[in-house]
Amino acid sequence: MFYSYDVEFYKIEVRHILFKKINLGDTKMSDKSEKQAQKGMSRRQFVGATLAAAGVGVLKDSVPCYSQPALRGKPGIKLGLYSITFLGVWYRGRALTLEEVINRAKKYRYDGMEIDGKRPHGNPLDWPRKRCRRLRALAEEQGIEIYSVAANNDFSSPIPEHRECQIAYMRELIRMASDFGVKTVRVFLAWPGVTKHPQVAKYSIAREIWDLTHKHFSEEETWAWCREGLIECARYAGDAGVVLALQNHQPVIKDYKDVLRMVREVDSPHLKVSLDVPIMSDKSPENIRRAAKTVGPLQVLSHFGGEYERGPDSKVKGAEFYPYFIRAMREIGYNGYIGYELCHPLPVVNGQTAGIEYAEKNARLAAEFMRGLIDKYKTQKDLIE
Repeated sequence: MFYSYDVEFYKIEVRHILFKKINLGDTKMSDKSEKQAQKGMSRRQFVGATLAAAGVGVLKDSVPCYSQPALRGKPGIKLGLYSITFLGVWYRGRALTLEEVINRAKKYRYDGMEIDGKRPHGNPLDWPRKRCRRLRALAEEQGIEIYSVAANNDFSSPIPEHRECQIAYMRELIRMASDFGVKTVRVFLAWPGVTKHPQVAKYSIAREIWDLTHKHFSEEETWAWCREGLIECARYAGDAGVVLALQNHQPVIKDYKDVLRMVREVDSPHLKVSLDVPIMSDKSPENIRRAAKTVGPLQVLSHFGGEYERGPDSKVKGAEFYPYFIRAMREIGYNGYIGYELCHPLPVVNGQTAGIEYAEKNARLAAEFMRGLIDKYKTQKDLIE
């Protein structure tokens, strides 16, 4: 089955391919020529014909067209490190620079890095185009792909000026992602935020403020504000050749069904899904598989978390729901990234929050744990067995 929203995605890829070929002198097709070529044929025919002209083959009716961004390297689920793990929020110690996070990703055998969209890592105010390109070049030298940028946005505020500030932030973040060469931006509907303290960060204070500002407004009013912001930002994403990945993160969103409802209502080819199993309220094997099958080709990003230890058998122990999730992702043909994040309050011993060495240990063990699961369910034969 060929999904209509895949057409827009492939048109973006076609233009990217043609741009590179024009620079190499392989073909000459102006915007005017493209429009003329598209006249008199369906969008599917246009995409197929243009891909054929570019030397990359024609889309076949018999091949499912999963709407995931093109990824480098071998097919299969890829392992990412989300930079929030080393942002200096949850552990005691300084934040690592993004250059240092790239080094950690390579050291612990991750395939790529997702940049958190706030200071000191990825606030777009700090990242003009030239700086983005320098970091991307550094990452490529290390064999690390910058595969996503994560927004910390909140479209839900009842105060219009606050919502407009969030849209302005998102527009700049999308610009930054494009300058990094990134095709995916993780997005929230609502995000209360985090408060920082020298010893411990907290979600609870920010959530109390969020609850207070929303108590006089209905859920449907809040939903409508979120939809309005997402519609506008999806347009900006389309202009930049970027896809937004809506995460199943509270508040406003309660489960994956809410995510899909919003995707339907926004009705944009530039809005997809980031289904994350740790924040699903029902983590039963049946519900995990149901959610994965329902989301299907809209899935373009995912995350995992937790704290890890090595057992007596020398194997790294993780949450029991992850094997079901990885298996479900393979069943739907997902070939994108699943990124590790250490993003919750850490142990406090003798009045001291765990230091950066705790984040280092968990980033290392998490990679080993998830790599083992990805390798276990690498082929269709593995799924059957």
